[in-house]
Amino acid sequence: MRDFSADLADLRRRLAEAEEYLRVGELRRLRPQLETEVSRSDLWDDPDRGRKITAEFNSVSADIATYDGLVRDIDDAETLYELAREEGDESLEPEVGAAIEAVAARFAQLELRSLFTGEWDERDAVCSVNSGEGGTDSQDFAEMLLRMYRRWAERRGFDFELDEVTAGQEAGISSATFIVKGRYAYGLLRSEKGTHRLVRISPFNAQGKRQTAFATFTAVPLMDEAEVDIEIDEKKDLRIDVYRSSGAGGQHVNVTDSAVRITHLPTGTVVSCQNERSQHQNKDRAMQILKAKLADLERQKRDAELEAIAGPKAQAGFGGRFRSYVLHPYQMVKDERSGKEIGNVDAVLDGDLDPLMEAFLRWERSGAAAAGPADD
Repeated sequence: MRDFSADLADLRRRLAEAEEYLRVGELRRLRPQLETEVSRSDLWDDPDRGRKITAEFNSVSADIATYDGLVRDIDDAETLYELAREEGDESLEPEVGAAIEAVAARFAQLELRSLFTGEWDERDAVCSVNSGEGGTDSQDFAEMLLRMYRRWAERRGFDFELDEVTAGQEAGISSATFIVKGRYAYGLLRSEKGTHRLVRISPFNAQGKRQTAFATFTAVPLMDEAEVDIEIDEKKDLRIDVYRSSGAGGQHVNVTDSAVRITHLPTGTVVSCQNERSQHQNKDRAMQILKAKLADLERQKRDAELEAIAGPKAQAGFGGRFRSYVLHPYQMVKDERSGKEIGNVDAVLDGDLDPLMEAFLRWERSGAAAAGPADD
C-alpha cells in the first residue's frame, strides 16, 4: 500500500487556507441573519433589496456548502486510507488515490477565489469587443474574440447575453457588446482588458502574406440601479437614436426595427442594444449598460486623482499591453503582462482561457503588476 500520509496532510493544509480566504467563520455567523431576512414577508416590497439579500444568502450558503463538502470528502479519504492500512488491503489503493486526486482538483479550482482582490470581482460583466487596425482581418479577429468569450462562458456555465453587434464591411464584426452573468465573471474578465493582437497568414490577402490585426476588449462590472449614483439628464445629456438592426442576424442577433443607440454627450460614451423584443426593453438595457460604463469612468477618475496625490509610480499599462495570438510562423499565445505562454492557440480561441486568467491574477497579486509586464 502506497503511503498517502503526505497527500492527506497537504489537503488538510489547503483546507485550513480555504477556511481563511472563504471567511467560513464569518459566513456561519452571517447566515442566520440572512435566513431571517429571506423569510420576511415584506422582503420583495423593495425588489432591489430583495434581489440583493437573496443573492447574498445564496452565495453565503454555497460557500459554506463547498467548505463542508471538502471537509467531508477529506474525512472519507482519510477513513478509507486508515481502513486499507489496518486490513492490509492493497486493492483499495486506486480508490484512495482517486479520492485524493478528486479533492485536490476541487481545491485547484477553488483556490482561484483567493486571487480576487477587486471590489467588484464577484459581479456580472458588461463587455465590448471592437476591431482595430488591420482592416478586414481586424474585423474577422473581433468576431473570433467574440466567439472565444462566448465559448469560455459556456465552459464555465455562465450566461452569455449578446446585446449589440455591428457587422464588418466585408467579414467579421466591427463591434459587439455582451453581458456575462455568473459569480466572479467580472473578476475573471477584467484580466482580458486591453489590446489583443493576431498574427497569421491572412485569408483575405491574395498574395498569402502575413498580416497583423488588432482588436480591443473592455469590461465593466454590472450593477443594480440602486447602486449606481450617476445623475443623467435625459433631455440635456443624451442623444437617443432608434434604428433598424443592421447586424449579421443568425447566431448574432434577432433582427428588429427597434434597436436603440444612446450617446452620453458629456463623455462621448456610446452604447447600443438591439437584442430585446421591444424598443422600450432595448432602451432600458442600453441605459443599464451606459450607467455601468459611466460608473467605471468615475472610478477611473477617482483612481487617477488618488494617484496624483500619491505621486508618480510605475504603470501597469493594461490598455497598452498586448496579448498576442501568433499563428504564423509558429503557434503561440502569449500574455505580455504575466508572461504566460500557451502553444495550443486553437484551444485558447475555443474558450480555454482559464490558465491565462489565473496567470494574470497570480501576477497581479504577486506585485509584478507594479513593476510592469514580464520580459519577452
